Amino acid sequence: MSSDGSGQASASERARIAAAVDAVFDDQVQTTLRFSAIPSTRGAEGPAQDMMADLLRARGYEVDDWAVRMADLDGMPDLGVIEHDFSRARSVVGTLRPRQDSGRSLILQGHCDVVPAGPLDMWRTPPFQPEVRDGWIHGRGAGDMKAGTIAALYAVDALRAAGLALRGRLHFQSVIEEESTGVGALSTLQRGYRADAALLPEPTGRRFTNVCVGVLWFRLRVRGEPAHVARASEGFNAIKAAYTVIRALEEMEAAWNRRAASDPYYGGMANPVNFSPGIIQGGDWASSVPAWCDVDCRIAVLPGWDVAACQKEIEATVAGAAAADPNLAANPPRVAWSGFLSHGYVMQGGEQARALLAGAHSAFGGGSLEDRYGTGLNDARFYDRCFGIPAFCYGPLAEQVHGFNERVELQSIRDTTKTIAAFIADWCGVEPA
Repeated sequence: MSSDGSGQASASERARIAAAVDAVFDDQVQTTLRFSAIPSTRGAEGPAQDMMADLLRARGYEVDDWAVRMADLDGMPDLGVIEHDFSRARSVVGTLRPRQDSGRSLILQGHCDVVPAGPLDMWRTPPFQPEVRDGWIHGRGAGDMKAGTIAALYAVDALRAAGLALRGRLHFQSVIEEESTGVGALSTLQRGYRADAALLPEPTGRRFTNVCVGVLWFRLRVRGEPAHVARASEGFNAIKAAYTVIRALEEMEAAWNRRAASDPYYGGMANPVNFSPGIIQGGDWASSVPAWCDVDCRIAVLPGWDVAACQKEIEATVAGAAAADPNLAANPPRVAWSGFLSHGYVMQGGEQARALLAGAHSAFGGGSLEDRYGTGLNDARFYDRCFGIPAFCYGPLAEQVHGFNERVELQSIRDTTKTIAAFIADWCGVEPA
């Protein structure tokens, strides 16, 4: 309920919310720049979590900051495989409780982990020295998704500055591992955090994402026979052999995309299932025929596709490619599962949340709220598919996500902040502070 009892924020309340966002937007940008300057790649997210915990405590949130232990997550759905040093992994949740819990509860979740920057000389400006230029914030992680996370934080600030207090409980969650396993989001659910809905301010270009693919990560382990390169024909080149297997997986990718043509959400897309051999390592010496090659791969699976069945199909494809090659048949490649093991999802029961977001979106220059079907992965799948919490993504416009010269548009950050603030007011209900 709003403060006037209508169930939605009144026009005057929305005007106060917008004014509150505008009044401190320069500060919001500076906070985003500071957050984006932290190189919080996998395993190095600690300083970003420190900053977020400090921001929450300064605002009066009840802060829960804990170490994530994989043993605690045993048996949780879609649990990814961790292979790196996980000893410093943490989740941070800030909670605001109403004076009297009479509204709906909400989770706001952002991830602070970012993907590696790649060769620094291919960036126009250093990736972890973010800057504002031509109406955009440039820097690794600014778009995916630190600008959205800070926008959600300042959205809650705007409600308070507008003289409004929430009627429903709110959890502000900062997690890790969104880019590789999803274990961070899963840890908050294992910890017991629940709500009536979850909003993830991922960079959707102010579109509504409530449908998403799943993702599988796996490693091809191809083994050859070493020899001096002067007698290369006496050996068996594992790096070259890996390409034989990759081509077979590309044929499987094409078959999966043909299967996707009948999907109710992705059927209109040319290639919603994307396979990528993303990391390749092999050999020990340039003048030796390489005896080994490991290739780390990613492939998408559509909502409704069974992960275990897809794993078996991948293994069968690799085995089939090996059987057709005498050298590979003698020493078959192995598939090791690493990282994501995640189903896709379609949000269930979130019609009212979407309607309220659509109203807030329209009120702040967005027009009609468009749907966006994600061909990448996000953490909403855990809340919705696995725990029955309607979860969706809505956030600012970003470009070159995971690429060089990543950037996020300032005006879209401003509009997103106002929209999220109005949505929170409508969803949780507000009263005079």
